[in-house]
Amino acid sequence: MEENLRANSRSRFPDGFRILKGKQEYITYIENSSVRVWYADTPWEFDSHYHSAVEIIMPIRGEVEYTVSEFSYRVQADELLIIPPGWEHSLRMGENSARYLFLFEPDPIFGLRDMKLVEGILKIPIYLSGESEFQGTMRALLTQVVNVYEKRDFLWNTMCYSLLAQLYVRLGQINIARFMGKTTPRSSRSDTEIIDSARIYIDNNYMHDISLSDVSEFTGFTKCYFSRIFKQQTGVTFSEYLRQKRVSVAASMLVHSDLQIREIAMNAGFGSIATFNRVFLSEKTCTPSEYRGMYAKID
Repeated sequence: MEENLRANSRSRFPDGFRILKGKQEYITYIENSSVRVWYADTPWEFDSHYHSAVEIIMPIRGEVEYTVSEFSYRVQADELLIIPPGWEHSLRMGENSARYLFLFEPDPIFGLRDMKLVEGILKIPIYLSGESEFQGTMRALLTQVVNVYEKRDFLWNTMCYSLLAQLYVRLGQINIARFMGKTTPRSSRSDTEIIDSARIYIDNNYMHDISLSDVSEFTGFTKCYFSRIFKQQTGVTFSEYLRQKRVSVAASMLVHSDLQIREIAMNAGFGSIATFNRVFLSEKTCTPSEYRGMYAKID
């Protein structure tokens, strides 16, 4: 088992390879998808690791032990645990246990404009115990995801995301009062609208040489005010957000296109191949060529 977790290792699963570099896992998916559902009913153990995907554990028999940061969970057959991207975690599944593990890239859901209203819940682990009145609804949605994933009908990936979106909508509706209060001040709504418009502008113009001045002017506010509320609303600076957006776009093109790396760098908005290589390495802890190699289709 330990050999499966060594740095830079490749471990074969029915729908792809598990690839690790140190503690960072690079999730692989079936072609034209970004959702993976993994069933196991034998003892299993993963050392501490993290990844860019959301992870949801749904035991159907016995329990699965999780450590997420400094928190420990013993997730039972009538419970759920949702781990957001970037959280270091380990897991252990003993004898007489069975579970479904869901992995999916969060951008299609987290990028929805009104999901920003419940951003707090998207960034921390969510544990639904057997006593929760909502876990039955959540497990029913995830069971539908399993059925869609296994049948692989046309547009199954989108169908899975529609169900996962329903799960997050329900979580948001349940927790909105706890995380944001029963009402949202007028000023906060205004700030949210400003950042929403800025995100749209960035999504449509990341490939160009845009600056903080360009985006703040687009929203109609001063650079100082815009920069402050952008950090408050998103948790990152404008330059960090733009860099992450460009790297995300470039990573997708590396996997899903045959373009040369220089072309990808230009299409993603990087001014030079040197800048692209440096920024990509900083964000992904590997070079663009290494990233493409890890995610290349394996016959």
